[in-house]
Amino acid sequence: MDGGGRLPRSVRSQRPQADLKAAARGAVILLREWGGRAWRQRQARRAAIAREPELRPRAGAQSNHKLIRMVERYAPRRIGIAATVVILLGSAAFGVVKGNHVGEVATALSDARNAAANSVGFRVVNVAVNGRKQLSQDEVLAIGGVNGRSSLLFLDAAVVRDKLIASPWIADATVLKFYPGSLQIDITERKPFALWQEDGKVSVIADDGAVLESYVAKKFTGLPLVVGKGAATRARDFIALLDRYPQVRPQVLASVFVGERRWNLRLKNGLDIRLPEQDVGRALTLLSKLDREDRLFTRDITSVDVRLPGRVIVRLSEAAYKAREELFKDKKTKRRAGDA
Repeated sequence: MDGGGRLPRSVRSQRPQADLKAAARGAVILLREWGGRAWRQRQARRAAIAREPELRPRAGAQSNHKLIRMVERYAPRRIGIAATVVILLGSAAFGVVKGNHVGEVATALSDARNAAANSVGFRVVNVAVNGRKQLSQDEVLAIGGVNGRSSLLFLDAAVVRDKLIASPWIADATVLKFYPGSLQIDITERKPFALWQEDGKVSVIADDGAVLESYVAKKFTGLPLVVGKGAATRARDFIALLDRYPQVRPQVLASVFVGERRWNLRLKNGLDIRLPEQDVGRALTLLSKLDREDRLFTRDITSVDVRLPGRVIVRLSEAAYKAREELFKDKKTKRRAGDA
């Protein structure tokens, strides 16, 4: 100290410098230690990754994680539940189609819908079917798809009409709904016109050739019979022509369409008549005249051919042929005896 109680100048100036040097030396030591620790950690990680290649991140991992994060961020809430429901419904639909249960499922859904409508007062309780002659009311309703489970609310009149006119017996139909529970059906039936035989099978046909039914009931046995391929669609015109010849028409058992070109007649006594392809009226006029004058249809013959204009070719039965031969022999014998 100097005389005033103060430190010498040189001593005051050296103490701060020493402190700064000591602080700098400590900072350097700390930085070196921290840097060494970080370097050792990086080296350890690199060594671990080098030892275990499967731990290395895949090239697409980062992009996959980004995709997942984007879906989680922007996708609507509960989309997983919706996707699950869609998958289950799709699986159920596939099973229904694969197992051929579509019709059963549709019927069940329709019945459930109709039952709900019937429960609130839309059951079909009154049905009127007009214009039927051959078909019963139950048959008409069955054809139209109307049953005891049907409800007027969900009954499609156009669909019922389409089903009705699809039946060969029904030419036209009208379906009217009167709420809450009345149904009116007006139909126009086709009339049974003839019996058609082809390949041994007999069917009832209308005048336009439509097959009405394959089973021939007893009430249809009096209809005219046509036979052969194509006879159904050509029967109306030919039978109308045949009706103009009362001498021939009652004798006919069947009209046979030959080669889809011309007609033959099979009479009730077994006689076959061969008609021409053209000018059939001329041939029928000639046959009527021969029967009136010579009782042609009651003679002992098997066939009459009138296909050639101006000629009638008759084939005798075997018995008539033998009798004719015997008659000629007797005539020849008598002639010889007379000459002698």
